[in-house]
Formats: sequence, C-alpha cells, structure tokens
Amino acid sequence: MSLRTGRPARAGQYAALLCYLVFLAFPFLWLVSTAFKPARELGSLHPTWIPERPTLDNFRQAFDEQPLLQAAGNSLVAASAAALIAVLVATPLAYATARHRGRLASAATGWVVVSQAFPFVLVIIPLFLILKNLHLINSLWGLILVYVVWSLPFALWMLAGYVRAVPPELEEAAAVDGAGKLRTLVSVTAPLLAPGIVATALFAFITAWNEFFFALVLLKTPEKQTLPVVLTHFLGAEGVADLGPLAAAAFLATLPSLVLFAVIQRRITGGMTAGAVKS
Repeated sequence: MSLRTGRPARAGQYAALLCYLVFLAFPFLWLVSTAFKPARELGSLHPTWIPERPTLDNFRQAFDEQPLLQAAGNSLVAASAAALIAVLVATPLAYATARHRGRLASAATGWVVVSQAFPFVLVIIPLFLILKNLHLINSLWGLILVYVVWSLPFALWMLAGYVRAVPPELEEAAAVDGAGKLRTLVSVTAPLLAPGIVATALFAFITAWNEFFFALVLLKTPEKQTLPVVLTHFLGAEGVADLGPLAAAAFLATLPSLVLFAVIQRRITGGMTAGAVKS
C-alpha cells in the first residue's frame, strides 16, 4: 500500500520540480534567443524560440552604444572586494557566535532578522548622508562599504550554521594533542569550513554583482557606474527599449554568475563530503 501511494507522490514531486525548472529557465532561454535575433525578427508578430538567422549585430551594437567593459570592470571590483571583506569579517564573528552562545549569539541573530526586514528605500537617505560626510559619494569604495554592510548579516548567519556543523570534539582532540587555539582553528576548523566560506563568498559576490538601487543612487559619473546601471541606458526617453542590444548586454551580464557557480559548485560539494567523513 505504501509503495503504491509512494510512487504517485514521488511522480508529483518530480512534476513540480520540472515545472519549477521550466519557470526559472524560460526567461533566460528567451533572453538568449532575443540576443541573437536580427531586428527584423524582433519586430515579428509571430516570435520563434530559435532565431531563423542568428546574428551578432546586437552584441556589436551594445558595445558600441555603451561602455560595457568598463562597467563590468567596476562591477567586478565592487563585487569581489565586497565578497572578500564580508567573508573575512564574518568568519571570526560566526565562529564566536556559534561556539560561545549567549548574548552575542542572540544579538547577532536579532541583527540578521532586523537587517533583512528593512527595505532599501528606507535606509538610502541616511546612508547617503553618512557617505557624503565621509566623502565616499560617487566612489566604488563607498559602494563596496555599502555592499559589505548589507551582506554581512546574512553571511554571519550562514557561516554560523557551518561552524555549528563542525563537531567540537575535533577541536578538543587537537587541544589534547597539544595544538594551540590558533593552530586548531587553522589546521582543523578552517578546512572543514572551506565549503561554507566559498558558498558565502559566492552569495555575497552574486548579490553585489546584481545590485542596482544603491549603485544607481551613489554613483553619478558614467565612468564609475556598474553593469546593472548601464543596462538601463538602453531604454529610451519614453521608456522604449532597444530590445536587441539590451538582451545581448543582459545576457553577457548574467554569464559571470553562471560561470562562477558552475566552477565552484563541484568544489563546494566535494568539500562538504570530505568534511562529513573526517573523524
């Protein structure tokens, strides 16, 4: 009886998962299709999935119209620096929160919940005034500082979960063998936390890479604008989009996140497996 009822339930789960994947993949596939369509096909009343005459003209036009490489470099610098700083700050804080539970852990948890509840619009005015007093308006370092502060609570919460998954007995065994606290953290705890650190850095990088609102408000000169802001320049004064170049530029903007995740995914899985079998 349980076998008969289990099969339909599992089939329903697979069907729901398939629908979810189609839901996620549809915008990206349509974006790729649009990026390679010539202008004549973009204006067709009967659009097709596969371009009849694929072309690279949209990509050439996108690079001719906007400084995409410069904007991508700004996004890369801001996202990489924000991810690195957030991980360096969050890792020791997460260890202290997970290993020494008390008021610090409660305050950190409360900070995570409260920080994620505030909308961007609510904090942008005081944030702008603070950065203005620090002379960090229209500066990538000011934007990096904002990204670090915004991603730090979730990074702390995420890394604290990885620290709790590391058995304290491993650290105690290292201490019995004569290892000091610093060597225990470096030789025993840090390798087991590597998958969590990589996953957290990936989260912080993708969040900063895709962020639009803060970059729009804080960066004024075109030379310092990030890629999401530059993509809005493909919209005309009346809100009419230059669809082909916009799709091409948006497709290029999504590639770093996809490639980075594809490269790191195997290492994350392998590191988790290795950490699970250590004793």
